[in-house]
Amino acid sequence: MAVVEATTKALESAKISKTKELKGTEKRDALTKWEKIYQKKWQEEGVFEPNAPSTSEVPLNSISAAELRGQHPKFFGTIAYPYMNGTLHAGHTFTVSKVEFTAGFARMQGKRTLFPLGFHCTGMPIKACADKLINEIKLFGENFEGYTDEDAADDKAKENATPTPSTHHEDVTKFTAKKGKAASKVVKMKYQFQIMRAIGIPTEDIHKFADTAYWLEYFPILCKQDLISFGARIDWRRSFVTTDANPYYDAFVRWQMNRLRELKKIKYGKRYTIYSPKDGQPCMDHDRSEGEGVGPQEYTALKLKVKEWAPEAEAAIKEKVPEGADVFFVPATLRPETMYGQTCCFVGPKIKYGVFKVSEKEFFVITDRAARNMAYQGIFPGNGVYEKVAEVLGSACVGTLVNAPLSVHKEGVRILPMESVLPTKGTGVVTSVPSDSPDDYATIMDLAKKAEYYGIKKEWAELEIVPIIKTPSYGDLTAPFLVKKLKIASPKDTKQLEEAKELAYKEGFYQGIMVYGDFKGEKVEVAKPKVRQQLLDAKEGFAYAEPERKVVSRSGDDCCVALMDQWYLDYGEDSWKKVALDYVDNSDGKGLNTFSPETKNGFEGVLNWLNQWACARTYGLGSKLPWDPQFLVESLSDSTIYMAYYTIAHYLHKDIFGKTQGLAGVKPEQMKDEVWDYVFARRELSDEILKDSGISKETLASMRREFEYWYPLDMRVSGKDLIPNHLTFFLYIHLAIFPPEYWPKGVRANGHLLLNGEKMSKSTGNFMTLEEMVKKYGADASRIALADAGDGVADANFEEDVADNNVLRLFTLREWCEEQVKDEANLRSGPKNDFLDALFENEMNSLVNEARQHYEDTNYKLALKSALYDFTSARDFYREASVAAGIKMHKDLILQYIELQALLLTVIAPHWSEYIWLEVLKKPSTIQNALYPNVPAARADLSAAREYVRATSSNITSAEAAQQKKKAKGKDIGYDLKKPKKLTIFAAAKFPAWQEKYIDLVREAWHPDTKSINDKELNGKISKMGEMKKAMPFVQGLKKRLVGGEKPETVFNRQLAFDELKTLENMVPGLKKAAGLAVVEVVQVEEGGKKGRVVGTEKVVEGLPPNADAAVPGVPTFNFENVEV
Repeated sequence: MAVVEATTKALESAKISKTKELKGTEKRDALTKWEKIYQKKWQEEGVFEPNAPSTSEVPLNSISAAELRGQHPKFFGTIAYPYMNGTLHAGHTFTVSKVEFTAGFARMQGKRTLFPLGFHCTGMPIKACADKLINEIKLFGENFEGYTDEDAADDKAKENATPTPSTHHEDVTKFTAKKGKAASKVVKMKYQFQIMRAIGIPTEDIHKFADTAYWLEYFPILCKQDLISFGARIDWRRSFVTTDANPYYDAFVRWQMNRLRELKKIKYGKRYTIYSPKDGQPCMDHDRSEGEGVGPQEYTALKLKVKEWAPEAEAAIKEKVPEGADVFFVPATLRPETMYGQTCCFVGPKIKYGVFKVSEKEFFVITDRAARNMAYQGIFPGNGVYEKVAEVLGSACVGTLVNAPLSVHKEGVRILPMESVLPTKGTGVVTSVPSDSPDDYATIMDLAKKAEYYGIKKEWAELEIVPIIKTPSYGDLTAPFLVKKLKIASPKDTKQLEEAKELAYKEGFYQGIMVYGDFKGEKVEVAKPKVRQQLLDAKEGFAYAEPERKVVSRSGDDCCVALMDQWYLDYGEDSWKKVALDYVDNSDGKGLNTFSPETKNGFEGVLNWLNQWACARTYGLGSKLPWDPQFLVESLSDSTIYMAYYTIAHYLHKDIFGKTQGLAGVKPEQMKDEVWDYVFARRELSDEILKDSGISKETLASMRREFEYWYPLDMRVSGKDLIPNHLTFFLYIHLAIFPPEYWPKGVRANGHLLLNGEKMSKSTGNFMTLEEMVKKYGADASRIALADAGDGVADANFEEDVADNNVLRLFTLREWCEEQVKDEANLRSGPKNDFLDALFENEMNSLVNEARQHYEDTNYKLALKSALYDFTSARDFYREASVAAGIKMHKDLILQYIELQALLLTVIAPHWSEYIWLEVLKKPSTIQNALYPNVPAARADLSAAREYVRATSSNITSAEAAQQKKKAKGKDIGYDLKKPKKLTIFAAAKFPAWQEKYIDLVREAWHPDTKSINDKELNGKISKMGEMKKAMPFVQGLKKRLVGGEKPETVFNRQLAFDELKTLENMVPGLKKAAGLAVVEVVQVEEGGKKGRVVGTEKVVEGLPPNADAAVPGVPTFNFENVEV
């Protein structure tokens, strides 16, 4: 079929994969075989389907909801439900993993644990894609057979690189989100059917997606399958699709909107909004293919009336503008308070400007783009109409004399050229205030210097620069000061000018004082709105807005800003904002846990600038606005409190579309607003509610119990790019709708996920879906790589090598566990010894408790290290040391290790753990219901001994390797490597006397209550003693011991936490075998290092080598020599 070949060619670049190629899959297949078995078993047994304590167990209102949660601890976590216009990718999965791991550990803490997931379908994306397919089917046929090789070649030729949008903060008072997910996932393909093929939809099925309903049937199933194959602990009974496709959810959204309107949180009026003329409606975040997070930027537009035209410009407009009409150059400014200092007005010499008709007597000179924005803001006579009567090149306007409102130069200022003026920013006309704008100052200095080159009169660029604002750092002429300070020589020094602009604007706004004009003496932030109002009242300016950056709708329209009557949520209203800010501040510990300062700062930044948000539109999928059904509730407004819906979804319906009634046996129409109020603890039950709804008292009580038990939400996880919209809306609406007891407890934001250290991108081939990830590496190895990827707000990194290496690790570890259990009769039994056995058991206890702390802190990378990498290292050391010492490993310890290893990995690698639990250890029921192990605290003496053994063994190996290197270079090392060797270990009997004074300093600085030391103060005292180089390693060693849990009296009394000589004696057999030594002798060295005693004998040795004196307790030294055997 022609379409297949043509489309395949068009998609060639998208098909090139940069991901890792696997060489063998036998071990992976052996693991994944059991993963599938357990996934099926968990689903069949309903392992992840928790319920609240029933009202028959604990009658409703017999105890408070808080007491119920105290008696029956719970965890309720969610992610932002995924949008159903495609399958899940690795980035989605990374977000899922944060709730998944937290839920896994909560189960092991004995909590009833709920992790539900719905499917988001509201908004424009699905509708826009379906509409595109309708058009493409008309163009190319049902199976797109009309799309040919020629079309593909043509489309490729037209492809243009998309420039990266600037993220510069134009308005210093606003928090700006970085590039969002929508923008970072763009695939450069012209047709929707190509995109569908790229995500794996067969060509013959693509036409079905021209019906929006088919998307809702197709992708949720795939999403569920992929997450089950990942091993996610999700309660699928509570799933649903949004929009009126599910009448129960539709009733929930309508209730929510009604209540917000009653609370006066939803209002109606004129407001600026990002708008798509093509779609004829507001274009909100989730309706965009580019520009997610971008809002309207409000300016003050100034009317600079032409007093005298430059000849060339006059000729261009002659007979096109009526005689006697006023023409205005219209710059847009964010700094109206500086307008007193205007000395000229800039245009881009190469920019084509339009002369647009405002009325018979008034015309504006601006760019076409600005006129298009103004046309939807009531500035021109007809909405959406902007009549251009003439065109004029910027260079032709140079020299035109205009009146600049408020300027000290009442005789007028000139239009001058500025190369850096952008037609895509503001109106393309820029007023110049060189006292406070570094760009303006650098440009007028350049113009004055090269007046002849620019074709202007020098005096036009030399009008007096008057001080307008005084700042603490830069005086009353901020721009000249910064240009000089940063050594800016010309307007081409863009990097320094950007820095100067940031400095000038921030200090000017926050710390500036007006020194000129009607508001002299006032702070700039106070005077700014007053000056603006003065301009508006005098009709010398007007309000103008445009998108902060480029916004493109899903339908491909370049969006503008419209001033329109619409329903909006009044975010930012003072009292509401204060409650939200106080809750995020969490000063009393009862507010919102944000898990990181970056997330908290992000919330505070957004709350301080976010205001009115359009909550309705006319195009797309969704629920109708109850009181104005011509509008649909937009996608970021129907997705704020749906976590409450999860608590009772299984009572309402059994399928995601609400076609089959759930446990409650109620119809959608029975779910009246008053019923939702009761279920969500906003009112008490009345006879009227019972009568009107026809729902039994017992059923309503059971539904309310589910809500009161599971709420508040314990953890909400999402990408950090949703802080400026969804997560802040989620917070605002919870605070408005629910009583404080049910406000969310935690929001965890994560960074984007890199793949193999690079940004994920379909177009470059560095991309992986969840399905591909699990097929390639299996669920557990993928989960381990996700845990290893990182936990902070910074971007994380999924390394395929980590997943691949862990396939081998899990397989060999499983095999080893099976072998040990099978051959347990060959292991040692009886009493455990006090050396290797004691050290191994103690290290296991230490790591179990360490991993527990990391799991509690939701630091999964560190938890993985303790629970897998360090835990297997502990086993390796015990195994190798036992072999070296010539003894077998102890059966009880090996079985204990296997059981603990399974339990420690249950959170991250549950399938592997289930196999060990059921198939190897033959436990009676799933490990998913097992509790985290309780083990004794690690003993400090055994931990210190273990570290000593590790360090000493390593140091001996390093010392021998160093001698071998010397020998290889032809140096004399004093013995023959090929002959039998003797190792003498020198252990010091006492600490050197010089250390006493530093012990005293550390003792003084140690705070036992906080287990910390004031490093600054301590280091200052040490530096005064003049032995920094010698003292610091010793002091650091003391600190490490104290912080590690050793008793202070042991550390300060110059005692090791363990018996060094006994430990060395225990090490001797292993060292002899491991290093191939004929003799190992331990010598206790007396102070001075001249003589010592051979441990285990009464033999005294004198004339010890120089390095014997270097030994200190806990840090022995070594000597190699040949010996006769």
